[in-house]
Amino acid sequence: MASASAIISSDAIARRFEALRAESRRALVCYVTAGHPSPAATVELLEGLEEAGADVIELGVPFSDPVADGPVIQHSSSVALANGVTLDSALELLGKARPAVPVVLFTYLNPLLAAGPDVLRRARDAGIAGILVTDLPLGADPRREAWLAESGLDFIRLVAPTTPPGRLAGICEHGSGFVYLISRMGVTGTRDDAPPDLAPMVARLRTVTDLPVCVGFGISTPAQARAVSQLADGVVVGSAVVQAAGESTGAALNLVRSMREAMDG
Repeated sequence: MASASAIISSDAIARRFEALRAESRRALVCYVTAGHPSPAATVELLEGLEEAGADVIELGVPFSDPVADGPVIQHSSSVALANGVTLDSALELLGKARPAVPVVLFTYLNPLLAAGPDVLRRARDAGIAGILVTDLPLGADPRREAWLAESGLDFIRLVAPTTPPGRLAGICEHGSGFVYLISRMGVTGTRDDAPPDLAPMVARLRTVTDLPVCVGFGISTPAQARAVSQLADGVVVGSAVVQAAGESTGAALNLVRSMREAMDG
């Protein structure tokens, strides 16, 4: 039930989840759009997230056509592009901050390919521990999937509520680090409640993989984070952090602190 043996990856993410399990705690995974609201603010946010309670950081690469993202992250991507941020400058920002927690590069396929054939090596050198490509479903491009799986980075895979049971196992076997469970269909964005069918979705995933299950899409309040943390191994918060970062770095870090406190309470 573990990830496929062909996958070669660092163990930074695995070690983080092992440490959390030993403390009977759940991971708080926080998404940041590189370059939003400014490159300097991104560095400040990356530097402050661990102290605020983040266990894993997703560093989003701005893209001109982020079709899987809702209005908050779409706007942040537009702002970052206007600030001249690319995949390479996102790695430079990470290099300045050097957070101690594992960082996952969160990107669409096009920016990754445009960055050149050695981009995964450059990502590792900058401190990236894992990679998530939103528009590369299992079997869509086996050559690219092999390239990612053999990169030395954890290859984070997405599963959805509508993913057929037979396909779940295949996705998990070709991933590593953790499995990102999309809690609802549609684009990213905040919402007022947790999905009522989340518990059976997580249970179904646990029958096919030993990888940690992290749940995202729509988690925006401390109460939601606490509720989801009682079911899954990790909680992914994206749009809410990005929206708060648009106000100030302090607002984003305070939100993360409140979620961490709720999850540990």
